[in-house]
Amino acid sequence: MGALEYLSKLCSFTTTGTRTKSIQTVEIKVKMDCDGCERKVRNAIRRIKGVKSIDVNRKQSKVTVNGFVEPNKVLRNVKRTGKRAEFWPYIPCSAVYNPSAVYDRRAPPGHVKNAQQAILPPQATDQRLAYFFSDDNPNACSIM
Repeated sequence: MGALEYLSKLCSFTTTGTRTKSIQTVEIKVKMDCDGCERKVRNAIRRIKGVKSIDVNRKQSKVTVNGFVEPNKVLRNVKRTGKRAEFWPYIPCSAVYNPSAVYDRRAPPGHVKNAQQAILPPQATDQRLAYFFSDDNPNACSIM
C-alpha cells in the first residue's frame, strides 16, 4: 500500500497557495489629447495578462478595463506611458445625497467628486420618505 500511495501523490497535480483572481472593472482617469496618446495607453493595458476588454473615452479622459487584473498593476502600467493617471475620482450625481457639497467643475456632466460624506447612508432614503409624510414638513401630504 505504501508504494501505491507514493505513486498517486507523485502523479497528482495539486495547486497549493494559488488564488484565482475575480473579474474586476478598473476605471482610471488619464489625460489623453490625441489618437497617439490613446493608442499608447491601450497598448500598455493590452500587455497585462488577464485583460478581457478595454474601453477608452477620450472626451471624459476615462479608461475602463475589465478582466482578471489587479487595479494597482493597471494603474502602474498606464503611468509608465508617461501620462498622469489616477483611479476614477467621480461618482454619478444620483448616488450623492447633496451634490452641491462635492461639486467639481472638472467633473464630467452628471458626475461629482467622490467624497465619503457625499455618499448616502443606507437608511437615508427611509428617513427622507418618513419626512415626506411627517407633520413637521409643511409640504407634506394634506390627505393624511
